[in-house]
Order: sequence, then structure tokens, then C-alpha cells
Amino acid sequence: MHAENLARYDGLAAGFADRRILVVGDLMLDEFIWGKVSRISPEAPVPIVNVTGESHYPGGAANVARNLKEFTSHVAIMGLAGNDAAGDRLLGLLSASGIDTAAVQRSPGFDTITKTRIVARNQQVVRVDRERKRALTGAETTLAIEQLDAMVAGVDAIVVADYGKGFVTQPLADHLCRAACQHGKILTVDPHPHTSLNWAGVTALKPNRLEAFIAAGMPPSEPVTPVLADEALLEVGRRLRQRWQAQNLLITLGEHGMLLLAGDAPPSHTPTRAQEVFDVSGAGDTAIAVLTLGLAVGATPAEAAELANRASGIAVGKLGTATVTLDELRASFRK
Repeated sequence: MHAENLARYDGLAAGFADRRILVVGDLMLDEFIWGKVSRISPEAPVPIVNVTGESHYPGGAANVARNLKEFTSHVAIMGLAGNDAAGDRLLGLLSASGIDTAAVQRSPGFDTITKTRIVARNQQVVRVDRERKRALTGAETTLAIEQLDAMVAGVDAIVVADYGKGFVTQPLADHLCRAACQHGKILTVDPHPHTSLNWAGVTALKPNRLEAFIAAGMPPSEPVTPVLADEALLEVGRRLRQRWQAQNLLITLGEHGMLLLAGDAPPSHTPTRAQEVFDVSGAGDTAIAVLTLGLAVGATPAEAAELANRASGIAVGKLGTATVTLDELRASFRK
């Protein structure tokens, strides 16, 4: 990277530390059970995993907050957790890392979403999900809107991580869009394709390729290289920008990098920066976190996309729902 570009990206990354970010979305607890496999079960053709350790991390929207916390100490989160042991563990993890959980509602009628991954020899053997989807009640939606109104003036940006589990409803989405517009705040969204929510006028949306095709109502197609010759993908981008009226649309493409549609500029492609891929879980959370921070410090959409691309490229080189540090991000520009 040229010296002037390196100085520019270094300066942008240095500005992350004083940004104040609110994360809104579906909270989860990620549980990892680590083990070794030495034989196949005599009861069924499945491996026997001898457990060697367990780890717990904030997941879903909580993992977006965890990623943000690597770069700034001013992170708050809004969501729903149950009055259960998993909810206690999740909020304990968030609080211990310095994330503000005052806007997390605890519901006795809700089971905290937990995703358990059993990993052996650096390979995921199986994932077990414990969840019961339900939309917010009227009272919960009212409280979330009141909390948002009390917090919006004190943040620089809002990130919505919609995992389709029910916390983000259209009334809440509409209020998020209005509040961000009224207060001049950056609003970024990692949308879920099956919720069909409208996101009128948000700063940026970041679906992955499959999510983008589903949201656009088009059958998924095989990737085409070069990316800018992928007519189906470009049509998806056009449809989504028209539907959502988003200022910027960033479609993540896995090993093919990212496609950015920003303002009136022609579509642009950023190739992947991943060196090795061990685990893609959580890479999208890293991308939306760093994209938002980039926009919040005044990066152009293309610069913010490059920051997000590099950060997610580092994240997939780690096992588990991993985070990326400022030093790692800065080092990536020097390679």
C-alpha cells in the first residue's frame, strides 16, 4: 500500500476509539465445546467427541457489540434476553467487557437463544440451536422505542443486526430510520432476508450474497468472475437499492470479496483480503462493525468497505466467533 494511503487508513482506524455506537438486534449466546475424535460410535455412524474444554461468547447482535468493543470503549446494546442461566451468562460476558447492557430487556417468557458448536480437530462436527422465535410484544416494542429516543442523541452511529429471531419488527425499524434521520446519525443494517422489513434511507445495508438474492426475490446463481461481470449479482444490487433506498449497499461475497454500490458511483469490487480461512462464523458481524466505525469517522463508502473487508479477512483466519484488534487491522495495511 502506498505511504499516503497507509497514513489515511491509519488515521481512520485511530479515530475509532472515540466513536459511540449503539447495537440493536437479536442477542444470542455462542457456546463452543472443544474436543478430540478418536473413533466412530458403535451406536450410529457418528464420531465420538471426547470433550477437552468449553467456551462461551456473545453471539448474534451481541457479537457485533463485542467486535466494536475491540476498537472503542463506547458501545451499548439493545435487545432481548430471557430470565434464565443463558441470559445471565450472556449479560455477564457483555458487562465484563464493558458493554452497556441497560437497554437489554429480560423476559420471563423468553428463552435466551443459544447456539452450541461442537468442534474437533478444528472442524465443526455439529451445531445445536436452542431457540423459540417470537416477535416483541407491544409493551416491549414501546419500551425499546423509548430507550432508543433516550439514547440516540448520545451516539454517533446505530448498527442493526437482524437475525430474524423477532426483536427487530417493522415498527421498531421505522422508528430507527426516523430517529437516525432526525438526529443526523449513521444507521447501518445487516438485514435478514426472510423478515422483509423496509429500511428506507439507511446509511448502509450489508447482506451477504445469498441473503441479497433472497431479499431481491431472485433465485441464487453461481458466482461469476470477474465480479463486475456478474450480471445477476449487479441486478440484485440494483433491485435492493431501489427497494430500500439505501445510500450504500455492500454485498459480502466470501472468497470473492465485496461488491459496493455507493451513491451515484458505478459498482466497485474489493477482492478478499483473507490469507487463510479457518472459520467463517461471525465474519459478517466483524464486517458490519468495522464498516460502521469507518463511516462514523468520516471514511468514504469505499474506504469503509475496504476497512470492513480487511477486518473480516482477519476474522475468518481464527477459530470461533473471533474478534479483530486494532493492531491486527493496522498490520493488514502494511502487508
